[in-house]
This record gives sequence, structure tokens and C-alpha cells, in this order.
Amino acid sequence: MSISAAVRLRPGPVDLTSVETDAAPGFEGRKADGEAALAAMGAELAELQERLFAEGQSGGRRSVLLVLQGMDTSGKGGTLRHTVGLVDPQGVRITSFKAPTEEERAHDFLWRIERALPLPGILGVFDRSHYEDVLIARVRSLAPPEEIERRYTAINELEQRLVDGGTTVVKCMLHISAAEQKERLLARLDDPTKYWKFNPGDIDERTQWPRYREAYEVALERTHTEAAPWHVVPADKKWFRNLAIGTLLLEALRGLDPQWPAPDFDIDEQRGRLLDEAPIA
Repeated sequence: MSISAAVRLRPGPVDLTSVETDAAPGFEGRKADGEAALAAMGAELAELQERLFAEGQSGGRRSVLLVLQGMDTSGKGGTLRHTVGLVDPQGVRITSFKAPTEEERAHDFLWRIERALPLPGILGVFDRSHYEDVLIARVRSLAPPEEIERRYTAINELEQRLVDGGTTVVKCMLHISAAEQKERLLARLDDPTKYWKFNPGDIDERTQWPRYREAYEVALERTHTEAAPWHVVPADKKWFRNLAIGTLLLEALRGLDPQWPAPDFDIDEQRGRLLDEAPIA
């Protein structure tokens, strides 16, 4: 079984306790092999993404949206550095969603999401996303139950509309264990260069771990669709997390198979103009 097939969520009820966090499904190698495999896909990934960007600059309508969700320290930032970092940044738009501003709270929860969707030719990345509004909102009772229910449907409708409009949606839940998160938080406290990344509120959120797991299970089940399926990526092994996300991006771009745009000018004519021009002082 391939990595992408192994991490793709199965339809039906979701039990995250049955999904290993310290595994490498679909890959038989070790850490060094995984890192080498990710590096090896870099050239193709970069070319396909550049072709998509060029297509968008020439009237194409297609784009890619990578959605990264996960508990704190699950590695959303590391994923950006090691996988999205393999491609040309001019064709990438990364949006990190924090607590909504006063202006954002005055609108429907999808308002700020709509404003951040990738334009044609762009690889858009959501570091957290519209799913916060059915995750933390559910755990912390930031919205009534009937509103949370409405949001699942609204999310499915949005993603279907995106796909219908030419956006390939790649949704990844970075699945980390509570024990691994604890080790990563302690590591931040042991390293002065990582103090800025530590948030005491993360410890408070750990007390709600079972409720977050339940919220994720419901959200995954309710929004796992044929148009925009979920992938549950084991994230205790950072190298596998990076390899899995890189693989999913590469397969998405291969599926699009963007082509270099044909010129809208006469190549020989333009070459002749350059060859015949007078010397420029």
C-alpha cells in the first residue's frame, strides 16, 4: 500500500485511538531513507508547482489548497519548512489562522477563509483553518451546538465549491500523541532559542485532550468527502510526517499535470528582433 493510500481516512465513524501516531504506514524504510525520499522528490515537486504557477499566470484557473490541522506541536511549521519549502515561494500563499479578530467575528466564520483562498496557479497553505471553528469552538463552547452542526455542512459546501472551481483540496490532520506533545513542549522549555514558541496556554489545552480527540473524530467523519478527503498523518516521527505531506502534494500536482503555457507571440520574430537590434551603449 502506498503512503497516500495508507494515510487516507476510511469512510464511517472515526476512532483516533486506533490510529498509531508513531508509525510510518506505506513506507518500509527508516528515518534516513525517508529523508532521502523527500529530498529526491524535490525537483519534480518544484517543477510541477512552477508549471501550475505559470499556467495561472496565463489564464489557467486551477490551484491547490493544503490544509494542515493538528494539536499544538504536531508540526505544522516543520511541514511548511521541509515540504512546502521545496517549491518556489512566489507561487505559494501561506495563511496562519489565529483567534478571530473583532472584524472577523462580525462576519460568518467562513468570511476570513474565503478571503485567503488561493488564486489561480497558487499553492495555498492553511496553517490551521476553518476547522478551528468546529474544533476549539466545540471544545470551549464558543458557539452553540446547532451552530457547530451548521458549520459542518457549510464546510462541505465550501470545499465542494472549491473543487468544482478547479482547486484541489489536500486535507491533513497531523496525528500526534499526548506523550510526544509533552516531550516537545519540554524541549522548548529546555532551549532558550525556542522560548518564543512556547505558550503556557498549550498546557491548559492539554487538559482537554480527550475532548479535542472527540471533536476531531466528529469533524473528520462529518467532512470526509470524495471531493475533499481527509488524511490522518502520524506525526510523532517528524521525518515521516514530512514525507507523507510531500507525497500527497506531489500526487496532487501529478494529477493536475500542469503544462508550460504556449507562447502568444512569434518566437522567431522576437529572436530576430534581438539579433538585429543596434548595439546598446
